[in-house]
Amino acid sequence: MANYTPYLEVMGLTKRIGHRVLFHDLSFTVGEREHIGLIAKNGTGKSTLLRILAGRDADYEGRIVGRNGLRIGYLEQTPTFPADRTIEEECLGHADELKTRQLLTQLGITDLQQQFGHLSGGMVKRVALARVLETEPDLLLLDEPTNHLDVELIEWLEKFLGRTTMSLLMVTHDRYFLDRVCTVIIEMDDQTLYTYRGNYSYYLEKRQQRIDQRNAEIARANNLYRTELEWMRRMPQARGHKARYREEAFYELEKTAKQRIDSSTVRLEQNNRYIGSKIFVMTDVSKAFGEKAILRDFSYTFSRYEKLGLVGPNGAGKTTFLRLLMGEMQPDSGHIDVGETVRFGYYSQADFTFRSDIRVIDLVRDIAEYVDMGKAGRLTASQLLQHFLFTPEQQYDYVSKLSGGERRRLYLCTVLMRSPNFLILDEPTNDLDIVTLQILEQYLIDFRGCLIVVSHDRYFMDKVVDHLFVFSGNGEVKDFPGSYTEYRSKQPQAEPAAQVSVPKKKGNTPGQREKERRLSYKEKREMEQLEQDIERLEAEKRRIEADLSSGQISVELITQHSKRLGPLNDELDEKTMRWLELSEIGNS
Repeated sequence: MANYTPYLEVMGLTKRIGHRVLFHDLSFTVGEREHIGLIAKNGTGKSTLLRILAGRDADYEGRIVGRNGLRIGYLEQTPTFPADRTIEEECLGHADELKTRQLLTQLGITDLQQQFGHLSGGMVKRVALARVLETEPDLLLLDEPTNHLDVELIEWLEKFLGRTTMSLLMVTHDRYFLDRVCTVIIEMDDQTLYTYRGNYSYYLEKRQQRIDQRNAEIARANNLYRTELEWMRRMPQARGHKARYREEAFYELEKTAKQRIDSSTVRLEQNNRYIGSKIFVMTDVSKAFGEKAILRDFSYTFSRYEKLGLVGPNGAGKTTFLRLLMGEMQPDSGHIDVGETVRFGYYSQADFTFRSDIRVIDLVRDIAEYVDMGKAGRLTASQLLQHFLFTPEQQYDYVSKLSGGERRRLYLCTVLMRSPNFLILDEPTNDLDIVTLQILEQYLIDFRGCLIVVSHDRYFMDKVVDHLFVFSGNGEVKDFPGSYTEYRSKQPQAEPAAQVSVPKKKGNTPGQREKERRLSYKEKREMEQLEQDIERLEAEKRRIEADLSSGQISVELITQHSKRLGPLNDELDEKTMRWLELSEIGNS
């Protein structure tokens, strides 16, 4: 740290909105060439903090000191430009024209005569990104830079920022992006800052150690608290000096003991509605807009519990495909047949509206007072909202007071609480914080129904889907049997994946059936053993989680359980993935 050169120092920063304290007494520094990722739950002031540092908000307490002549560039989460201005007028009149043109081209923007009023949010974000990168500031503040960018552009930006000498302070929910670009992670949790000098993977490891240590302290305090509470009840009111000292220590102990043990593995399991063997059959479906083909003679049969990801460049037809499935749009030709037991849950990336004059809790109660959670019993509307990180106080706020990310989280909650058995999620990760993403990922891993996801979040896709439909943009859709990372790794030397043109599960021609591979005797036995192992591991995990939430176990057992959970989850993931591989062969 001897050569550490601070560019920006933040000292005792406090921000209030009315009577609400958004953050309090924050202090940190941004050093020369440091790449910092800022992580916090939605609604805790990440975007507001960046606006303050960028000089867009002067209503705060504390001090911000920058190096003399420090040049700051700022990318807003939702940038805006005058609707009647063109890209050329806005970008090329006051900048290095050649460099700006090159950046715009790299970001997929070639028609500079387009007016901003006719551009999508993603296109506006790209223009704003090109403008801020062109200025080459000393310190670059980025608020969700990957939102609305397709994966190719995210990977380009990842490489660009990874080798830049600019200092960076960014807010993003893209965990691969954090891992590959950032060298420091700052976590803002319960109005306290924690700094981790490493990438996102390092942060996860050290954060869990911090949580385990804190949970052990709370458990120790709980055990001691019961003893001291008995002493307090027995002691007479008149106490000597030693007794008064012990009494003061008791109240400090009580503060620690009454803190809530942090569970970093919130699990939301739902009793999903039964889904029959007939799900969805698409037969020779075609769809085009003018000369632009989205699908050509596409056929596919969805299987029960299938988890599918849709990938491809923006405009290739992913959202159109979803609208065809939902019946919001009709195919030009072909037929779509939906099973009678299918009950959809649809999370759309399009604008959604809630009544602004309704409280959060009342909005959810209008859907249902209780949600059936299967073996876990029933959750009240309030309990379900707490799973989605709405505190009891926030539940009685009006919807109009929620941030954009909090509204998205509420929207997701309203979709899931209807107990669908076929989930269609169109860009569910935009504007969700990392904690909410982890809850959603676990829900989808456990989900006993069909799932289709469109997302540019590579980490999210790797976690929740089994295979991909790759949209090329010319009416062709290819099926790739693996994760998104595996798909990207195979692109340079790619053998193209087989085009999906006939039903995959049923109705294949005799020639195709001869080529299908069946499970060997050994693989069948392996699959049976895997089912037993998975059931055993899940039972063990439930026991551990029950122990940790009981508050009645020893510190030693808490430590043992905490150490066991990581390897246990890894083993479960490994065996589940192998079972899915064998299951795909057996169902083919």
